[in-house]
Amino acid sequence: MKADVATVRIPPCSAKTVELGVGDELVIIDPEGQQVSDLVAFGHPDLEEYLSSGRSLDYASRLWLTTGDILYSNRSRPMFTILEDTCGRHDFTLTPCSQDTFRIIYGENEGRPGCEGNLVAALASYDIGVDQIPIAFNVFMHVAVDATTGEFSVLPPLSKAGDYVRLRAEMPLVVAMTACSAGQSNNFCFKPIDFQVLRSQ
Repeated sequence: MKADVATVRIPPCSAKTVELGVGDELVIIDPEGQQVSDLVAFGHPDLEEYLSSGRSLDYASRLWLTTGDILYSNRSRPMFTILEDTCGRHDFTLTPCSQDTFRIIYGENEGRPGCEGNLVAALASYDIGVDQIPIAFNVFMHVAVDATTGEFSVLPPLSKAGDYVRLRAEMPLVVAMTACSAGQSNNFCFKPIDFQVLRSQ
């Protein structure tokens, strides 16, 4: 995180997009602590290549990715390298929250769009629809897994105010990020997410 680089704020329960070139760095910041950002990425201009949870976890041979790990596309090409991570705990297994999430898990029927809907809205100019939204890299999300039963729990994030993750783009990308809308993910306190882009040229 650099003080002389412009910081963009994603308001609570919303999403924004950014285009990155090869070598550009994306810094995702939790300004207040205990907030999650769902991140999805697509090749640019070939939007059929997308950030893949399955490939990334398979090649890392572990669930929790951090500094030094590579995030791969569905075509097994590096999309991001994690250069720096002050939190150290993120999730790459659960899908973005949606209207169905709120209905099934929380019993809500008010129709909030959730991260899924917010990502679709943010990516509308790229013609990326709901069926193209993959499992997100859930930055700062704390998912605990029972080693015996395999049951998992979504716990309050471990991130503190000012924690950040710095990613380097390994190909041209369209990236969308949220300030997550799911109560379990952010300890039922909806807050913003900030990001910076450090251009390679």
